[in-house]
Amino acid sequence: MKLKHILLALIMIITITSTLWSITTIDNRAIVQLETSMGTIIIRLFPDEAPNTCKNFLSYVNEGYYNNTIFHRVIDGFIIQGGGFNKDLKAKKTKEPIRNESRQGLSNIKGTVSMALTIDNNSAASQFFFNLANNKDLDYTTQKGKGYTVFAEVIDGERVLEKIQKVRTKRIMYYSELYKRNVPLHDVPEEAIILTKATVLRNNKKVTEKKE
Repeated sequence: MKLKHILLALIMIITITSTLWSITTIDNRAIVQLETSMGTIIIRLFPDEAPNTCKNFLSYVNEGYYNNTIFHRVIDGFIIQGGGFNKDLKAKKTKEPIRNESRQGLSNIKGTVSMALTIDNNSAASQFFFNLANNKDLDYTTQKGKGYTVFAEVIDGERVLEKIQKVRTKRIMYYSELYKRNVPLHDVPEEAIILTKATVLRNNKKVTEKKE
């Protein structure tokens, strides 16, 4: 009986140790700086809750994909969206969409950053948005069968977001490669808000070196 208890205790210790090693401390999470035409925003990623989403986002950053793109959708008190169009409002070519990770428990609360979607739940590619309010209706529920994956949080630049959300917007028509026709694009800033450069300030080995 004593031997059995010892074995059970060892199993518990191994399990707890494995769990601890799988947690990325806040000091080891990747940090990305977004320099915009209205100021600088700094975000910190959630690699444990959204590993594939973080890996995908960092790959776009490291390749310079986001440089000189625009924030094409601004809705005061709701979201600021970007990461998909150049300064001429031409959609940029993306990689293959990634699997949705919105079931991991993170909520679309104010100050978080999430991946944008089309009508498909697994359609996240390059576009992302800042939550300007507690948008919990964007979270995954079994009833909806859909949700927007939270992958980062804003740690500096809140005032920049406050300035951006107050800009004047308009409605335009543009040609969508997805739908192969002209479609309306709502809430486009009248004066372009440019993401001039995205830079990784601190990398996360767990995210960048994770083996499939």
